[in-house]
Amino acid sequence: MKYTLYLFFILLITSCYRTEKADLIVHNANIISVDEDSTVYEAMAIKDGKIIELGKENQILNKYSCDNKVDAKLATILPGFIDAHCHFLGYGLSKQQVDLNGVLSMEEMVERCRTYQKTNASSWIQGRGWDNTKWEDKNFPNNQLLNEAFPNIPVILRRIDGHGALANAKALEMAGIDEKTYISGGHIEILEGKITGILMDNAVDKVLSLIPEPSEQQKSEAILTAQKDCFEVGLTTVTDAGLNKSDVFVLQKLEKEGFLKMKVYVMLSDNEENFAYFIDSIGKPITSERLNIRGFKFYGDGSLGSRSACLLRPYSDIDTAENFGFLLKDPMYFKEKITKLHQTDFQVCTHCIGDSAARTILNIYGEVLQGYNDKRWRIEHAQVIHIDDFSLFGDFTIIPSVQPTHATSDMVWAINRLGKNRIQNSYAYKKLMLQNRMIALGTDFPIENINPIETFYAAVARKNKNNEPINGFQKENALTRWEAIQGMTIWAAVANFEEKYKGSLEVGKDADFIILTQDLMSVPEEQILNTFIKSTYINGEKVFGK
Repeated sequence: MKYTLYLFFILLITSCYRTEKADLIVHNANIISVDEDSTVYEAMAIKDGKIIELGKENQILNKYSCDNKVDAKLATILPGFIDAHCHFLGYGLSKQQVDLNGVLSMEEMVERCRTYQKTNASSWIQGRGWDNTKWEDKNFPNNQLLNEAFPNIPVILRRIDGHGALANAKALEMAGIDEKTYISGGHIEILEGKITGILMDNAVDKVLSLIPEPSEQQKSEAILTAQKDCFEVGLTTVTDAGLNKSDVFVLQKLEKEGFLKMKVYVMLSDNEENFAYFIDSIGKPITSERLNIRGFKFYGDGSLGSRSACLLRPYSDIDTAENFGFLLKDPMYFKEKITKLHQTDFQVCTHCIGDSAARTILNIYGEVLQGYNDKRWRIEHAQVIHIDDFSLFGDFTIIPSVQPTHATSDMVWAINRLGKNRIQNSYAYKKLMLQNRMIALGTDFPIENINPIETFYAAVARKNKNNEPINGFQKENALTRWEAIQGMTIWAAVANFEEKYKGSLEVGKDADFIILTQDLMSVPEEQILNTFIKSTYINGEKVFGK
């Protein structure tokens, strides 16, 4: 009897200290959850890739047993960054081409092409990244030096925005482009009766269509390269804006084989192959653990830097009064396709840089949506908006998806393109955010730098990496720090229909989080860019960091 009572007492005591099992505990931390109440926690427990509890240090450590504990040493933890608009595969593929970022002359571009050719046996020379607005001569270059250096090899070098390109004579010849060629939704520059090699938008695509599609292996390598770089800067989800069916198949294969760790929201390009397969054949979005194939990306116009953005009034920095830029397709095309998509669960996302493009697409959205809705259709970039059109975002529940570093990259020359009046309603992120009390933030990499910390800094300080201008660019449209963080996490998740399982650190959500070297909420503004990522976790698995 005494032994039985003793055993019962021991069992009672041990049961009081019995703990639940977790796969990972992160403690001694400053966990900014980005939930509705802006709750800050000290610790969290994770099991099967999900957050099972957040709370105070002792609460979590006493309740859960775990072989894998991370002492954050009071570091700040945020939900993993979500890039709401980028070119994930394109970034990786660009690493396989001539890197033209930072070149300051045509001579330097040619030299980089020569260096590339020595180590890369290819039937084409492709490059990307030149930006004439940073050159001493800010006019578009011509292809004379390219023709001399590569008379028998086709060359196409895309401008940093991807909408303009310089092609050599061989590439133009192969594409059948000469002084008499007309391409709808594109532009072929001719000066003094001679073709210069400068192409815009659909004219660029005519040349690119001749280049063999990258192999599955090249795409796989590009994706894994991009994934590694993204993890290092704290990205756990990326929205890839414009993929083809074959690209999606590569992503699906990498996920099935366990190599794809990054979570990717896919916007499909608006081509007939994608429509036929994903709309007519599949008929609904495709969602898996790492992939969410739900958006369709339309291309309304070009870019401001290439003067192919479609404006309501002519560009201010050229003599001709006829240059308004242009739409890439007829408005009826957009109306027909968008109306069809309205009958599905696919999301409509349209690239609009100029105020004319934005007005055209917003009005088409409005005609189809007929008021408040939860379709979450998006305007990508929303750079130049007429003052009368901001309200259309609120009237039809349209999400603005913007890239804050575009403002701080473009500000030096954008005023020349637009003039002092139009620039006031450009890159107006605060004004856009107020329409629906949300805005989705991204980078558009590789057009801009991949690092979300630069996105945050540009959004709140409205300055470039050189801390210029001293008082910020149109500071009235800066976002608060809290708004910027939401734009990079929970609002970006909402823009992707993913807020139920990511975008904030809450019970039941995916354990996608990052540990930072500084607290973005409190570090002095001038120190923001000195913030780095210590570790990145996806579904509770460390994908970057020691």
